[in-house]
This record gives sequence, structure tokens and C-alpha cells, in this order.
Amino acid sequence: MKRLNKQTTAMAGLVFLGMNTALAEPLYVGSYGGSTEQAMRDEIIPAFLEEHEAEIIYVAGNSTDTLAKLQAQRGNQELDVVLMDDGPMYQAINLGFCSPMQNTAMLDDVYDIARFPDDKAVGVGLVASGFAYNAEMFERNGWEPPSSWNDLADEKFADKLVVPSISNTYGVHALVMAARLNGGGESDIDPGFIFMQEEAAPNILSFEPSAGKMSELFQNEEIALSVWGSGRLRALANTGFPGAFAYPEEGAVALMVAACVIEGSEERELAEAFVEHLLTPESQELLADTQGWGPAQRNAELPDDLAEILPYGEKVDQLVAVDWDVINPNRLEWTNRWNRQVER
Repeated sequence: MKRLNKQTTAMAGLVFLGMNTALAEPLYVGSYGGSTEQAMRDEIIPAFLEEHEAEIIYVAGNSTDTLAKLQAQRGNQELDVVLMDDGPMYQAINLGFCSPMQNTAMLDDVYDIARFPDDKAVGVGLVASGFAYNAEMFERNGWEPPSSWNDLADEKFADKLVVPSISNTYGVHALVMAARLNGGGESDIDPGFIFMQEEAAPNILSFEPSAGKMSELFQNEEIALSVWGSGRLRALANTGFPGAFAYPEEGAVALMVAACVIEGSEERELAEAFVEHLLTPESQELLADTQGWGPAQRNAELPDDLAEILPYGEKVDQLVAVDWDVINPNRLEWTNRWNRQVER
């Protein structure tokens, strides 16, 4: 496997040094920037290095960036472990980039929904796609909390509703659930497009994909309701916003943050150890607190304020999974159709 020199790695990502690093080959971790990188730098990686002789080089990027790196470096991978959203992770698996985990005992403690086929990846964080709403606006208007994906068609939410564009995972989830509720599904998406175009779209103020803009719309009371993630709502609620999160009765959709060990990694044992470290209750509880990721590990324990919002315990049973092996090959076609028929 090709390795970057020290000068290059200083530009490519953060370098973390553990004990006896002169004897250790570096472990290259491709993962998110922003608050995730901060948590990794401050807590997750230092705790790992207390137990392992290692040097870790952290290469920050969103899921699309990381998948593009894997594709560009095919046959000569530099990354050993990657964290990505579940949609891109399924693409990485199908492209042959992920290796089955063989020595990760912690997998036995992971919820079934977080296990990937052949253990080629594993969820390290759970986010629920459902309804974020302004609890004070709902109370003022005498509205009951949203309870069904069909509520997207309720006229009382006209011009007070946002559904992210299909370029955003939350938009994909809304489309698939609309299809399922109307007799279709991933392999028969027409009912979803009909529902979104004819019944939901007349209520939608905008198809906003930006988390920052969505937060602004909520805080200005331009909207009362959106299809969004539990982690996003938790971050907004931390600012003092009177936000609440509702799990639709048909199920909130699981959006997983997943990790995989790269096929051909020269540091396979260390890479699996790092994934296992992410799955310890201590790491899972920290990621829940800092990232708003529900634990994928059954033995993690959350305080009441986190347990109320995040998928945790019995709420995990309310999550449904979508079939990314069907969605990914059709994503471009669906996007073009969405732009013509729904977001016009």
C-alpha cells in the first residue's frame, strides 16, 4: 500500500502520535470534519492511543469526499479506516473497498439494524430521519405533534413545511417512505413521486438542503415542521430553540454513520481495533453527546435529555432501513425526475 510522506501528511490531515510511534506504522483514518473531527481529536483518538502503539493520520472530508478518495486511489489505497453515511458506504462495499471484519468482538453488542451484510461495515452511530418541529408553534396553533409521513400532505402546514431536496439523504428518505405508504417502495418509486408532487409539494415552503439555513428558518418561525434528523434537531435544541422530534408511526428511517476497514490495509489488525474502539460504550456515549448520534452499541447508557431525542433503546425498534442497493443505481434518474416534477 502506498504511504504518504510526513510532509504530505501534514497537509493532508492531522497527525496523532501515540506511545512508541517510532516503531509503529501510521493508521490513516478518513472521516468527517467539523465537530466530529473535534471530538476525535480531543477525546476518541487520545483514548485509543493510550491503549495502542500507533500513529494516526486523520484525513477529514464528508462522505462524498471520502468515497471519491477511495475511487481515485483504487489499487493503491492510502486510507485504512473510513467513516461515511450509510448510502455512500453501500457504494463503497459494492465497489469492493470494504473488507469483512474478522476480529471485532464488539459486533455482538451492536443492534441488528447497524450490521451490514457480511460485516463489511458496521454502524457506529444512529440518526433517525423523521419530523423536527417547533413545539411552541404547535402548541399555539393547537396542533398535535406530527405522527405520520402522511402529515406532509396536511394543509394546515402549508408554507410552514420544509422537505430537503433529494440531493440530501433526508429528501431520499421522505420519497421512499411516501412510496411505501402508497403501495410502492424502492423498486416501485412512482407512488412516492405522485404523493410528493400532488399532495406534499403544495405545502412545502422550500426544499432546503442546508442545515444552517434550516436552523435559520426554524428560529425565525418561517417554518413549523421539517423532515430532518434527530441529531440535527438535538444540535438546534441545544441553542435554546423549543424544538422537538417525532418518530412517525410508520417508522423513522435509520441514517447510519458507518465504519469500514479498507480492503488490503497493511494495518488491518489496528484498523479493526480502532473500529472496535468506536463501538465501546464510552465512545458511543461521547459521540451521542457531541454528535447527536444514537448508540449502535446496546450497552451504552444515555442521560434522559439525550434518550428523549436520539434513537436509543426501544426507539431503535422504531427505525426502518431503506435499500441503498436499489437506491444508489437509481439516484441520478430520481434526482432528474424530482427536479422536473416535484421541485419545480
